[in-house]
Amino acid sequence: MKYLTINTGIIVCALLIQSCNDDNGLIGSGGTSPNTNSGGWLIPENEVRDGGPGKDGIPALTNPDFKALSKTDYVSDNDLILGFKSGVNVKAYPHDILDWHEIINDEIGNIKIAVTYCPLTGTGIGWDREINGTVTTFGVSGLLYNSNLIPYDRESNSNWSQMRLDCVNGSLKGTKAKNYTLVETTWGTWKEMYPESSVLSTSTGYSRSYGRYPYGSYRTNNSYIIFPVSNTDSRIENKERVHGIIDDGKVKTYRFNLFSDSTTVITDTFNDNEIVVAGSEEINIIVSFLRKTGDGTLLEFHPVQNQLPVILEDNEGSKWDVFGMAVEGPREGEQLTPTISMIGYWFAWAAFYPDLTIYAE
Repeated sequence: MKYLTINTGIIVCALLIQSCNDDNGLIGSGGTSPNTNSGGWLIPENEVRDGGPGKDGIPALTNPDFKALSKTDYVSDNDLILGFKSGVNVKAYPHDILDWHEIINDEIGNIKIAVTYCPLTGTGIGWDREINGTVTTFGVSGLLYNSNLIPYDRESNSNWSQMRLDCVNGSLKGTKAKNYTLVETTWGTWKEMYPESSVLSTSTGYSRSYGRYPYGSYRTNNSYIIFPVSNTDSRIENKERVHGIIDDGKVKTYRFNLFSDSTTVITDTFNDNEIVVAGSEEINIIVSFLRKTGDGTLLEFHPVQNQLPVILEDNEGSKWDVFGMAVEGPREGEQLTPTISMIGYWFAWAAFYPDLTIYAE
């Protein structure tokens, strides 16, 4: 295994100095020492890093405030958001806010969701906050593994790995996270798809510079990795965003350059599953689903152009949106099974899943 360490101490110190001298810094109020439970870890304990701000030093949000899309003036068209849809409820979570809070504990209808986002790995996914029949909230532990967020659940005080999708330390060790599908795209694309959406508000109760990215050149500087990672892979540049599908500990990734400016569809097989991957580089979106329906039918898909949020049409004549819902045709109201997937920086995928596969045409 190869380890990558790039000026870790200098960079962390610089971040902490900036934070302590700036009311809008990353430290926040009430930060305490990160929590390590007894009973061991499912990951190498010597690779669990103290991120600096301390436990809850980066404050997760609970009972967040939202605004109507029409009243939102703090997000630009090219800014990235994470979107969630459940029935008629549609919500957007801007990266500009997630960069500073990392976890949003929300409730949408009867769904209790934690929107988890790690700015260091560029990964966002939704988790069910009900675990073994108990509803909890998640906080930021202050710990990192492979530069990736380790949330903790406040009910059991157990530590979880975002990109592993499981509990790695504490009384719930070994428990798998139940996931909800989030769609990552630009604000401009999201507005076109879901003009009725509500949007996470900057009225968070914290003083933060939400228009300012807190990590400097990190997103664009491929050699700038703040914390050590356990494996590197030079096939793709470190900070390139790729769509990764996770199945039984295996990963297959899909690059945005596979998808033209118009919507493109890839039919593929991964880990014995027939899948469809649809996306467009121009509108900055990639989504993926299983092709087999609940009644056992294996559908064939082709792309739909200029009808967002509709992105797919099948061989039976049904049209499907970016969340895999049939909105027109004989299967209207049916739901495709989403893959367990998210978009993230290439270096993070390579660190967590060294044997991953890259889709190639």
